[in-house]
Amino acid sequence: MLLGLKASSDWGQIKDRLQYHPDVFEIFTDVPDFTPQGIQHLRQAIEYVQDQGITNIVLHQPMNFKGYHSELIVPEQQFPELYEFVMTTAHQLIDLAIATDSQCLIHGSYDGEHGFKAMLSAYGNLTNAQATCYHRLDQLKNLGGNHVMFENSISPVFAYGDPQVENEIIRHQFRLVADVSHIFFSLHGDNERLVASLRHLKNNIYHYHLVDSLGQTHDSLPIGTGKIDWSSVIPLLNPSATTIYEINLKNQLDCQEQLASHQYLSTLGY
Repeated sequence: MLLGLKASSDWGQIKDRLQYHPDVFEIFTDVPDFTPQGIQHLRQAIEYVQDQGITNIVLHQPMNFKGYHSELIVPEQQFPELYEFVMTTAHQLIDLAIATDSQCLIHGSYDGEHGFKAMLSAYGNLTNAQATCYHRLDQLKNLGGNHVMFENSISPVFAYGDPQVENEIIRHQFRLVADVSHIFFSLHGDNERLVASLRHLKNNIYHYHLVDSLGQTHDSLPIGTGKIDWSSVIPLLNPSATTIYEINLKNQLDCQEQLASHQYLSTLGY
């Protein structure tokens, strides 16, 4: 298994992760990273990580903006400021990923909260919202090419687990990110359907978020402490893809929970 670690653009977090010599480094961006000074700092952070010999770098679009999730389906007329933020940061990250030969990660959707219901209601039904999501993902795919990837959600707008939905996602030829816990939670803790989804989408997945869950809430547990059957999951991962451990940390300046997850998989022989 690759050692993939995640941090913000904070120098303290970055240096904590780098002491363990990860193979993959994911930078979770936030609103301050998109001021002129923030973008400059973010680029310096990317270059600093690259100077340590790490070539697999993923830039994660901000999750939140002023109390809302950065939903890709955000209606422009009802939420003009949020729409501007979501689209502008997506374009800025794609440009930065291309310039630094990194990867940009965009969420197809989130968890059905933080403004989601109001956004969904603007479309009348889920089918219309999904059509808008796919259309915007197509635009970003055309813009970013091999430097942009799209992560699955817990909300039904862009969730894995339904074979028919997955067939439509495959038809669009999106480069996918699979958060294993998101699939597990969306399927109410069903390991058999989780495995089926990972097998079905395997050739389209370029990056994984490895994180455990009890399957009831978005709990982001260290691997081995939830109910995901990792001995069935790991053999189904695309060997050409990158991976990181996206675990809730007690201390953002100490990634011990991520390291413990890696060690757990090592004890299973991976």
